[in-house]
Amino acid sequence: MPNYAIREAVRVELGDAAIDGDLHVPDGASGLVIFAHGSGSSRFSSRNRAVASVLEGARFGTFLLDLLTRDEEAVDERTREYRFDIELLGRRVVGATDWAQSRPDLRRLPVAFFGASTGAAAALIAAAARPDIVRAVISRGGRPDLAEDALLNVQAPTLLIVGGDDEPVIEMNREAMRRMTAPMELKIIPGATHLFEEPGALEEVARLASEWCQRYLEQRSV
Repeated sequence: MPNYAIREAVRVELGDAAIDGDLHVPDGASGLVIFAHGSGSSRFSSRNRAVASVLEGARFGTFLLDLLTRDEEAVDERTREYRFDIELLGRRVVGATDWAQSRPDLRRLPVAFFGASTGAAAALIAAAARPDIVRAVISRGGRPDLAEDALLNVQAPTLLIVGGDDEPVIEMNREAMRRMTAPMELKIIPGATHLFEEPGALEEVARLASEWCQRYLEQRSV
C-alpha cells in the first residue's frame, strides 16, 4: 500500500452539473489517470477500482468519476437515456480534466485516460479536445468506434485492450483503429470475455495499463 499525498472525495462543478469523484494520488506520483466508466456503471466499479489499485501501487494517481449526476443516474436506470449520450460523457471528462488542471497540486502531473466500455469513447473525445494535456489513453473492453469523428483528432498514444472471446468488440476496436492516426496498439487477452471476469484476465488488463502509463507518462514527468 503506497503512502498517499492526496485521498479525497471531490465534487466537480461543471456549470450544468456537479459530478462526484474519488481522487487518490500517491507520494511522488508520476502521472494522473482519469477513469471514464462504462454504461450503467459508476466510480464504484469493482473492475475499475481493481485496475486503479494497481496503478496507484505503480505510483500513478487515479481519479475515478461518476460521469452522471445522481438524478441522471436514477433516470438512466429506468430509461438508459444517458449511458449512450457519448457527447455528454465526453464533455464531462473534459470538465473533470480541466478541474484537475486548475489545481496546483495536480497540474504538474501528466494525464492519461482509462475508459471502459462506452467510457472509452468519452475518453477519446476528451483526448481529442485536450491534445496538449492528455498523454495516453487506455481502453478496456471499449467502444472507441462511438467516438466517431473525434477519432481523427486523437493524438495521444492509445492502447485498446479486448477479451479474446469478445469478438464483436474486437471488430469494433479494429474499425476504430482504421480511423485513427495516433500511435496505437491492440492487445487481445486470450479467453477473456467482455467483463474480464476470468481468472487472471483483469490482472493482465492492469499490468498492460500500468506499462502503458510508465511508457508515456513517466518520461514526461518533472
